[in-house]
This record gives sequence, structure tokens and C-alpha cells, in this order.
Amino acid sequence: MKPEFCQHTMNPLSRREALASLSAGFGFLAFAGLTSAQPADASKTSALAPRKPDFEARAKRVIFLCMRGGPSHVDTLDYKPRLKQDHERPSSYGTPWMGSPWEFKQHGDSGLWISELLPNIADHADELCLLRGMHCDQPAHAQAMIQMHTGNFQFVRPSVGAWSLYGLGTENQNLPGFISINPPTATGGAQNYGSAFLPAAFQGTKFTVQDSSQRNRRIDRLRRGEANPYGINNAVNQQFSKTAQRSQLDLIAALNREKLQRDQHNPIIEGAIENFELAFRMQDAVPEVMDLSSETEETLSLYGINEDPTDGFGRQCILARRFAESGVRFIELGHGSWDQHSNIQTALADNCAETDKPIAGLIADLKHRDMLKDTLILWGGEFGRTPYSDSGTGRDHNHKGYTMFMAGGGVKGGFSYGATDEHGYEAIEDKMHIHDWHATILHLLGLDHESLTYRYAGREMRLTDVAGSVATKIMA
Repeated sequence: MKPEFCQHTMNPLSRREALASLSAGFGFLAFAGLTSAQPADASKTSALAPRKPDFEARAKRVIFLCMRGGPSHVDTLDYKPRLKQDHERPSSYGTPWMGSPWEFKQHGDSGLWISELLPNIADHADELCLLRGMHCDQPAHAQAMIQMHTGNFQFVRPSVGAWSLYGLGTENQNLPGFISINPPTATGGAQNYGSAFLPAAFQGTKFTVQDSSQRNRRIDRLRRGEANPYGINNAVNQQFSKTAQRSQLDLIAALNREKLQRDQHNPIIEGAIENFELAFRMQDAVPEVMDLSSETEETLSLYGINEDPTDGFGRQCILARRFAESGVRFIELGHGSWDQHSNIQTALADNCAETDKPIAGLIADLKHRDMLKDTLILWGGEFGRTPYSDSGTGRDHNHKGYTMFMAGGGVKGGFSYGATDEHGYEAIEDKMHIHDWHATILHLLGLDHESLTYRYAGREMRLTDVAGSVATKIMA
């Protein structure tokens, strides 16, 4: 299971062994005999150590390109000539149909219809698996966003990234196994990358990546080889060597373990132990991964870095590739808002211009490095947009039918799965609910969504609740 680029050799643990270690308080630090110069070998004891999948995996990792706000499928990836024909005619929903102002063309050997808004992504049409029959339960942003991430909009549940990490562990103990770059804030916030009732070790780590004018100022404090200027207590304004930091951590960990032994079970303390240890190890690993100085000008240009308007999302995409190379299991990138109730001709065009080249660059770069075959790329938002318009200049929320896409990771390229009706309002063929989407993602990672469970509140909980069907038709 270990890719050649991974820096550590680790013995795979079962989920049972990992959780037993975690609940006993040994999951993160071997306190006995630990000296300030010898941190614990996290690769041998961590609950995040890599684990064998339930069956042969097609994908080893996931990169989720989250387009917040609901991208308009009928203007990007779901060609509807009848909608254009019926433009401004009365619809059955009380407002006129609004045809797309953009042209669609067929691309690649597969002939997939893709809008002129996405010319660079269209160049990779034969790598795309378009999911044109998506639907979910809620037309409200926050609820739909939370359901897309956790499978449930009513209760706090672990995110799909947390479930993936719980199922498989991670390949690099010096980096978080689940990273969320620029995650949504107003629409569900930390729930979208949280671990809920799963142990805190499986929650996502939030990263903020800015454009070239403000980028990575906080990371400058962690330059490799330099002392941490703040230590564990950032109110103390003095230099701390690694040896001093190690001594701090040992003391704090010993106190936390004493507390954990008294409580028997305390997820907050367990999470604190892991977070301190991971933060210590990240001081070397994170600056190295986020340092783009080793990238060629050709590669930077491929992602649209140092260009307007692609620099910001281009940096997210190249970092996603670098994190994936370094063994991170699940990486999510955030972009938005795509919530265009009005002024869609300008706003949607701007969104696409900011993301089209970076996403195409990511696909091309992964393919060039022979990583696309086992990296599952996901693209989409919490729902789509209506084919009619209240304002005449935009589209409203539509959870009944929309499009997402997958690429790499064992899915068929140049393939269209599912369909909406002739106007693009409702999924009618090979419908894929969010539970089906989650079941399929887990399956591609080698995990059985029905057996990936965690006992909580008296029942075996799972990402897909009591639903979900794997879309076997999309598998290569």
C-alpha cells in the first residue's frame, strides 16, 4: 500500500487495533522511557497508521474540489439544447425558462459536451466521469453542504474525509491525514471537516492559503531548521529549541495521560495529545511541502500561478498535488461562492476563469507523474441551479438534479453517468443521491460502506446511514 514517495515504513494496523490503542491512551505517545531528544515513533503506535482496505482499492487518496454555492450545471457540464430552444418561454414553475448564454461543444474522443466556460478542463474530457444525475435532500446552502460532507443535515456526523482516514489511516505521520484548504465557514463551518463521534485524531486540519499578495505568512514562522519562537505557549516571547519543545511536550503529555487514565475515555484529551505531537512533527514537514521554490516555471504556469485570476486557486491545486505526493489521504480545496441568483453571466464566468486552468493543470500534472490512476479527483458543489430564472439574470437553488464529476482513481474517463430531464431540472436516469456518491467514493478507496462502522449511541453508525448504492457502472 505504501507509495514510493512516502518517507516512512509502517506496519498496517486494523481499525480494531488502532482503536484499542487509542482508547488505551497509547495511540499517540509512548511515555515510558521517553527522553526529550527521542520523540515517540508515531508510525508504530498511532491510530493514524495505514490500514489495509477491505478489498483491492482503485484509489489511494482523494482530492475534493469543493465549489461552494452550487455551480450551474446547465451552463457548465449538462448540455440542454431544449432549454436554449425554450428560452424565455413560460415554464411549469411560474417563471420563464432561461437558456444558457454559453455555447457547448463536444470534446475528446469521447465527445463529452462541455461549455465554453471550461476550455482547459474540456481538454481533459477523456479523463472525466460526469455524474449528471446527482440529487440531494435540501435546497438550502448550509444543510446541503453539511449533507454533502457528512451524509446527514440534521445531526452532527463525521465528514467523508474523517471516515476515509478512520478506514485507511494515512501514509505520512508528519502531516495530517486529512487536510481542508480554505474550507467553508458560513455553511456548516468545522462540521464539514470534523470527526464528530469518531476519535478526534480523524478530524481534518484546516489550512488557509491566500493569493500571492498575502500567501503563507504564518508558515514563514515554521521554516525548516529554525527554532519555534513561541514554544507551546505562544504568550511566551522567547526562543525555544526543539529539545526544549520536546521537554514541554513530554510534560504536557504526561499530565494529559494521567487525566486520561482517570477518565478512562476522554476524546478531548486524546485529541489534544495527538494534536500537540502532530504539530511538533509538522514544523519540519509542512514548510517543506508548502515551499514551491523547487517547482519549475513550466509547472507553475500549468497551474496559473503568478497569473491573474488563477493564482489563488492555482496555489491550492499545486499544494494538493504536493500533499498527495507526501502521503496525505484526503485533501479538500474550497472555492466560492457560486451562488448566482443574479448577474450570472459575469459571476459564473469569473468563477470558471479562476478555477478552470488550475484544475486542468492538476489533472495534467497528476497524469504526468503517473498519480492520476490512483488519485480520485472529485468536483462539485452542494447542489445545482434551476433552468428557469426569477430575476431574469441568474438561477436559483436546485437540489433535484445537478452535475458533479470524478476523474482518475479507477473511474471511467470520457464517460457520462445519469441524466436530468430535457430542461435540466430533475434527475431522471441513473440517479445518484449523496449516499450513493459517498458509497462509491469509499468503494473506490477499497472500503465497504456498509461495514465501515463505529458504535455510537447504541448503534453501528456509518457514513451512508442505512442507504447508499455503489455506482459500479462508472468503474473502469
